Amino acid sequence: MVTLNRIYTKTGDKGDTGLGDGTRRPKHDLRIHAYGTVDETNAAVGLARLHARGELDTMLARIQNDLFDLGADLSTPEGGKHAEGRLRIVETQVERLEREIDMMNAALKPLDSFVLPGGTAAAAYLHLARTIARRAERLMVELAGAEKVSPVAIRYINRLSDHLFVASRLANDGGAKDVLWVPGANR
Repeated sequence: MVTLNRIYTKTGDKGDTGLGDGTRRPKHDLRIHAYGTVDETNAAVGLARLHARGELDTMLARIQNDLFDLGADLSTPEGGKHAEGRLRIVETQVERLEREIDMMNAALKPLDSFVLPGGTAAAAYLHLARTIARRAERLMVELAGAEKVSPVAIRYINRLSDHLFVASRLANDGGAKDVLWVPGANR
């Protein structure tokens, strides 16, 4: 576990930061961007939870914890120093997202247009979290082109954006309050 006795350490004052294995990287490093964007996704999920109730809130709470797992995974490079036995995203976390997507989607009518972010506050925040998760995914895929990144972690973030999309529809009264795109409506 983590013990946080002091919040500021002054170790990053020169523009670098420590990874989970103790190595230092510049704060603009792609790995730092990737797990920082995962953290940003988590903050947006937290905003959505302010408006979520019941099982949706329970799912989002699990996701927030998973996102910390994902950040821990990304903060310790695979095959690097101290990588052995470190916290990693596992396939069962991806499978849980898939089951939840299927369960939520079964209650929704099929779409005949793209959905615009909006409707209820929860749905709007879930769309915000979804778009940030997509950015995190792009950064993780880019990082995977340069360094080893767990394919399970990439699958998790990909599934998460799908989950957040379906959850946004659920939060829009089962899709009844979805705001649909009307192509060319304002020409």
